[in-house]
Amino acid sequence: MTRRDFGAGAAALCGTAFIGSDAVAANISPLRAALDAHVTDRSLAGLVALVDRSGSSKVHVAGLQSFESGTPMQRDTIFRVASISKPVTAAGAMILVEEGKVRLDDPVDRWLPELADRQVVRSLEGPIDATVPTKRAITLRDLLTMRMGLGAVFTDPSSSPLLTRFNALELAPGPTLFAHSQDEYMRRLGTLPLAYHPGERWLYHTGLDVAGVLIARASGQTLGAFLHERIFVPLGMKDTAFFVPPAKQDRLATLYARNPESGALQPWPKGFDVSRVPPMELGGGGLASTVDDFAAFGRMLLAGGTYRDKRILKPDSIAEMRRDQIPAEVKAASPFFPDFWKTNGWGLGMSVVTAPDPVSAHPGRFGWWGGTGTTFFADPRTDTVAVLMFQRLMTGADDTAVSNEFLREALKGEA
Repeated sequence: MTRRDFGAGAAALCGTAFIGSDAVAANISPLRAALDAHVTDRSLAGLVALVDRSGSSKVHVAGLQSFESGTPMQRDTIFRVASISKPVTAAGAMILVEEGKVRLDDPVDRWLPELADRQVVRSLEGPIDATVPTKRAITLRDLLTMRMGLGAVFTDPSSSPLLTRFNALELAPGPTLFAHSQDEYMRRLGTLPLAYHPGERWLYHTGLDVAGVLIARASGQTLGAFLHERIFVPLGMKDTAFFVPPAKQDRLATLYARNPESGALQPWPKGFDVSRVPPMELGGGGLASTVDDFAAFGRMLLAGGTYRDKRILKPDSIAEMRRDQIPAEVKAASPFFPDFWKTNGWGLGMSVVTAPDPVSAHPGRFGWWGGTGTTFFADPRTDTVAVLMFQRLMTGADDTAVSNEFLREALKGEA
């Protein structure tokens, strides 16, 4: 009997399975019990949780890949990972920086001419053609720190002609993926003025999708091909891509959303279709992956750019990714989740915890969440990579509660 067969049988019989580097656990730890409760009450169909401490991994599997098919969740189940794609894209960009093909603080105009000579609206509420020239050009650092001047603005879009147009062009961040080519994406983006001057506001998401286009153009490859060759193959991330081929689709978990009236889970029919080759590979949120693949990526980040004697990035590049890049005045002007900036900063493509928070009294961990139910964080103090994956659309800040519960227990060493 293979490990996969054992996991499937256990999950089918009792809804959970535990695979550890030492042995199958005899007692249910606080972490496992907390995770199982969300499956038992059907607020989640199923989940996979991995805690890697100093290279020794334990994995907890619970529930189903799909209510409809009854397929048991597996350790190698494939998930739409959404925004935890962002640090992967940032790592890809830093490879090009190390090679001298791009520079963090040079204008991106050479590779993204659609963003040259930008204008900025005088007011979000004012006419879209009432603009002033930008104070400076957009840089790669702006893209990776999401300070390019466009992105999620937490206000009523109907009050802003710019945001109304942003939505109409299908460019606004949301729970669907852009359904056209990357050149069309950039063409549409180039028709808009910016909401703010580059560097002055942190605006979620858009910068990392644009960074993915820059990587493709600067490398002469598709974003997926570049990441596959330079990151996924060296790290052994064999199930990470922007497309899940037919031979692997039996391992793809169903994506659910809460029914707004009953709260029950129902399949989400819109967007995030990774069962076909996407027209645009979105660096901000388009990847599909597994817990083991992301654990390898996290282990590389913790080790200063090396994994199993393979060098992906230099230590200085990793340090730059893990450094809070957002000045205090930009945080003050950039609303996000309640109290987010009190304990968080933003590096290149991922958050950096800067102060004690409800998860840990010790700052320093880095990573991010994905809006489809994924969590990826690495903690230098405990040498831990923690990955949690399920498939339920995030609808509010409280959706991180399951993730924070997982991280609290994982970082205690009780996994």
